[in-house]
Amino acid sequence: MFKSVVYKEWIKTKWFLIILTFIGLLAVGNIFLKVQHNIAFNDANKYWYLILFQNHHYFKSLKFVPLFIGLLIALVQYVPEIMDKRIKLTFHLPINENKILMMMLGYGFITLLASYALMFFAFVGLSNQVLPTEIVQATISSITPWFLAGFAAYFLVALVVLEAIWKYRIAYFVAASAFMLFYFESSIPGGYNLINLKLILLTIAISISLSFSAYRFRKGEM
Repeated sequence: MFKSVVYKEWIKTKWFLIILTFIGLLAVGNIFLKVQHNIAFNDANKYWYLILFQNHHYFKSLKFVPLFIGLLIALVQYVPEIMDKRIKLTFHLPINENKILMMMLGYGFITLLASYALMFFAFVGLSNQVLPTEIVQATISSITPWFLAGFAAYFLVALVVLEAIWKYRIAYFVAASAFMLFYFESSIPGGYNLINLKLILLTIAISISLSFSAYRFRKGEM
């Protein structure tokens, strides 16, 4: 049963996932083309000084890329489920509804994790080639919330899309929009060091939010 659910989700999302990951890698590559250009035409020490002490975010064009990928993958994966209420057919399989939803969510999480890992390690690897360790470490702290935002967006979009009752859907959307702002607060490089662990725990906590929609389905509200 697990293989069948995974295969169904893969059919829906594979090309979007491949294309979006490629776009993410292009964004990373573009960042370091600009970094190399700046280092080549300016003194490297002066450029590093700008990053460390003048709050120059050379990586800022990456800011919303993981968010965009998480949002789009969630829409591609879950919108087809609400067309003609196809999710009901899935829920009539001989397996608990929560387990099916967790399988779907787990598939999305793992595929996003693979996509983000390629982008993240490409970014870190290229950073280590041209920048000092201190800058790389501070940058990792700064971009981590953006990747967490991609996961959070995926979980929350799934919750909103699969919610069949409009009053709850609107409430979830408003709450989710406000919640996402935590991941994009302005900060100096490395400024997220103290809050990244809390953001990780919050992201894990909202990963089970989809079970609320499953509960109302079992109560006959869908």
